[in-house]
Amino acid sequence: MSVQPRLVIFDVDGTLVDSQAHIVAGMEAAFAAVGAAAPARAEVLSIVGLSLPDAIAALAPALAPADRAQIASAYRAAFARLRAARATPPYPGAAELLARLAARDDLVLGLATGKSRRGLAHLLAAEGWQHHFVTRQVADDHPSKPHPAMIEAALAETGIAPDAAVMVGDTEFDIAMGRAAGVATIGVGWGYHPPARLAAAGAGRVVADFAALAAALDDI
Repeated sequence: MSVQPRLVIFDVDGTLVDSQAHIVAGMEAAFAAVGAAAPARAEVLSIVGLSLPDAIAALAPALAPADRAQIASAYRAAFARLRAARATPPYPGAAELLARLAARDDLVLGLATGKSRRGLAHLLAAEGWQHHFVTRQVADDHPSKPHPAMIEAALAETGIAPDAAVMVGDTEFDIAMGRAAGVATIGVGWGYHPPARLAAAGAGRVVADFAALAAALDDI
């Protein structure tokens, strides 16, 4: 009897790639487009993981919907310019771990990200990661994290049960999404929410580096 593979679902920004410089600079340009002061860096990084409209609403709740829509549009344009000028760097060790995991017969890899489909495709092509991921869930198709829709879609697409899946991410939104979908969760301590915040969100475990992440995945 064949053994069901396990599904490992990764967040992207703050988990696999370090996009904080682009995100902060993009928000500064976007808020300037409506003549508003940009939020502090820590505040911007605190909302990474949310889909863009939800992120803007969290950062600028007092602004009119039309202004928030203009900020979102300006952010997309600014981020695209920044990305074209300088690629978003993967965290050291990310590419090597993904290659090892993708080569395993007992694992299936997926993504659940607040990125757009276009932004994710650009990143995967730039890094040569197009063939690593069987399922790719993006903000275009789902409610923002922490709604469990992305994980539920990944489970349905792969035919893998929740008890054979794990969500790996760097924010409390990733952890909350995983818990809402009934899958195991691993928080990574090198991203945009501190380890204590991940633990408080209910992460099954929090790891400090990619070596520890590899070991944790073997235990799930």
